[in-house]
Amino acid sequence: MIAVSLFVASFLAWFLSMLAGGGSPFILIPVISLLLGSAAVAPVITIGLLIGNTQRGISFWHYVDWQVTAWYVPGAIVGAIIGCYGLTQVHAEGLQLLLGIGLLTMVANHLLTPEDAQFAVKAWYFLPLSFINAIGSGLIGSTGPVMNPLYLNYGLEKEAMVATKAFNKAVLHLVKLTTYAAFGSLSSDYLLYGLVIGLGAIPANWLGKMVLAKMSAQQFRQLVFAFVAVSGVTMIWQQRHFLTVWFM
Repeated sequence: MIAVSLFVASFLAWFLSMLAGGGSPFILIPVISLLLGSAAVAPVITIGLLIGNTQRGISFWHYVDWQVTAWYVPGAIVGAIIGCYGLTQVHAEGLQLLLGIGLLTMVANHLLTPEDAQFAVKAWYFLPLSFINAIGSGLIGSTGPVMNPLYLNYGLEKEAMVATKAFNKAVLHLVKLTTYAAFGSLSSDYLLYGLVIGLGAIPANWLGKMVLAKMSAQQFRQLVFAFVAVSGVTMIWQQRHFLTVWFM
């Protein structure tokens, strides 16, 4: 029953994430936590994300922006190792609150700033940004769509963004998975459930690719920022007890 529930949740998450440029963890993390416990979230979702992003990256291979990837990968590798080690030493639930505030700030900037005055992102920015993002990803399992506005401001749209992000994420999650295994955070049960999530991603990516091809660049951009906003609100709501402590 657990495997079936994970497969269905994975299919839905990966289909929606194709149309919104990512974000499958925000459906999967609560499901994994509910069914398997919070300790299983990071290793299980990493396995599923590795499989799903690898398949997605292969499907869109010719759209990958290799210049962005060349800058992204070194920072992601080092950051992922640090973040995964940190997972064995500290609890970083409060990090989600900061990420949520950051996501809503990005949305506000997008809505209030004219398009010709938007912050321009250069390829080399992805080196330090991927390092920071990978640390957060290693600590809490996923940082959600925090990089999406940066990909868009760099100039990647639709298939190019999906492809480049998927390839970059596949590398990130491969490093995370290896590190989790090295630090003893990966069990055979976690591996099995992660494979189920990965299998659910394959048909969802195939269906999502067909729908994405029919969307305009403007529709894609609107969905990306809508999901960034929803993710930000969700992160803040999930960590509302921190706000209660601060303002009491």
